[in-house]
Amino acid sequence: MGQPDDADVDLAVVLHALGDPVRLALVRRMAEHGESACSPDGVDVPRSTLSNHWRILREAGITQTRRVGKARLMALRRADLDARFPGLLAAVLAEGRR
Repeated sequence: MGQPDDADVDLAVVLHALGDPVRLALVRRMAEHGESACSPDGVDVPRSTLSNHWRILREAGITQTRRVGKARLMALRRADLDARFPGLLAAVLAEGRR
């Protein structure tokens, strides 16, 4: 399964994806720094586990992936999420700053 269309993004699936601390850290990193490589510096998770986290984020509709040569770059679908669930991402990201 790839990235869902905007209308197919499900709130329960998004919340489940954001409920994991590693995935939430990846989302916060993208919100702050933009695109992320598939193995970002400072994330102490085995590569296979990290790949699974990226897949869950992508399938939930939270991220999109683009290829640059052999590399894959992940980006937050902020505009799509804000349009589908206004204020959700802002609330989730603000919670981490408390």
